[in-house]
Amino acid sequence: MLDPLTLFNLDPELAASAEVRGLRLIAGFTGFGEAGHVVSQVRDELFENLEHDLVATFDADQLIDYRARRPQLTFVEDHFTGYEAPRIELHRFYDGLGEPFLFLTGFEPDFQWERFTAAVLSLVQALDVSLVAWVHSIPMPVPHTRPIGVTAHGNRPDLIEGISSWKPTAQIQAAVGHLLELRLSEAGVDVVGHVVHVPHYLSDAEFPPAAVAALEYLGAAANLVLPTDRLREAGREVEKQIAQQVDASAEVRGVVATLESRYDEYNGSTVRRSLLVKNNDELPDAEELGAAVEAYLASPQAEEETEALLVGQNEQEPGQDGKGPASDEDEESVEPNGPERLPGGEDRPGTPGDNGNA
Repeated sequence: MLDPLTLFNLDPELAASAEVRGLRLIAGFTGFGEAGHVVSQVRDELFENLEHDLVATFDADQLIDYRARRPQLTFVEDHFTGYEAPRIELHRFYDGLGEPFLFLTGFEPDFQWERFTAAVLSLVQALDVSLVAWVHSIPMPVPHTRPIGVTAHGNRPDLIEGISSWKPTAQIQAAVGHLLELRLSEAGVDVVGHVVHVPHYLSDAEFPPAAVAALEYLGAAANLVLPTDRLREAGREVEKQIAQQVDASAEVRGVVATLESRYDEYNGSTVRRSLLVKNNDELPDAEELGAAVEAYLASPQAEEETEALLVGQNEQEPGQDGKGPASDEDEESVEPNGPERLPGGEDRPGTPGDNGNA
C-alpha cells in the first residue's frame, strides 16, 4: 500500500494549533445507498448555516473514478467554465453554541479504500479526535407516516443501546464508511454509526425528515447543536405533497396502510430509548439491517403480498378507474417532485437528479 500520509494535504497552521485537537468528528459520504439524499442534505445544511474552515483536502484524483461519476462543468455560449471537481475534505465547524467539531465529507472513494481509511485514521490520531460519528441511509419497507427509524452501531454501548432491537446476521456490500468504522474500532478509537431508515417508495427523492433525523442523532452522539429548522419546514411541505398524492389513489393508500400495520405490529412491543437516555436495550447492526431490507424488497414474497393487497383493494372498490387487478406498477414510488404518475393514473412528481452529488 502506498503511504497514506501522502493522500491528503493538511493546513499547516491549523495542524499546529491546539484548537483543532481533541474535537469530535462527524462524517458522511455521498454515492452509496444514499436513500432520501440524506448525507447530501446534511452536508448542505451544515455548510450553509455554520461557520467553517478547511483543515485537510484528500487527493480525489487518486480516489475517484471519473468515468463512473463524471464531474459537472458549465458551457457558456462559446466556452467552458465552472468545473466542479470532486472533493473529499475535512473541515472545522462551529455548532449553534459555538462549539468546534470536525466534519469529513465528500464523494465515497472508488479506489484505495484501505489507504484512505488509514489516512483518516492517521488524521484522527494526530488530531486526538475524541469520537467519530458517521451517518448513511438505506431504503426500508416503512411508512412515511411513522417516526423515522435509525439504527446505531459501533463500540460505544452508551450511545447505541436502546436505539433498535433487531439483530439479524448477514453479509452485505460494504461502503467505505463501514470499513472506516471497522478500522477505527480496531485501533481503539471511539466510533458510532447511524443508518437512517427511509421509506423505500421515497428513497430516490430528497426526503428532509430523514435528514433531520440524521442531524439529531449525530448531534446527540457528538453532543452538538446542529441546524434543522430549514429542513423541518421543507419536510412539512414535502409531507403535504405526499399526503395529497396518497389521498388521490386508493391503491397507494392500501400500500401505505399495510406498511403502517406491519410497522405498528413490529414496534408495538419494542421499547426504544430517547436520545437523552443513556441506557436501554441492545441495538442491531446497520450492515445486517441493510441486507435484510434489500432481501425483502427483492423477494417474491414482497411482490406477491403487495399484489394481493392491491387486488383486494380493487375488489372492494369495483369500477374505480375501470381497472381490473393491480399491476406491478402499483407500488411505484411516491415522490415529491417531477412529472411521473402515481398508480391509477394520477399525476405525481418524479425523482430529482442528484445534481452531480452521487
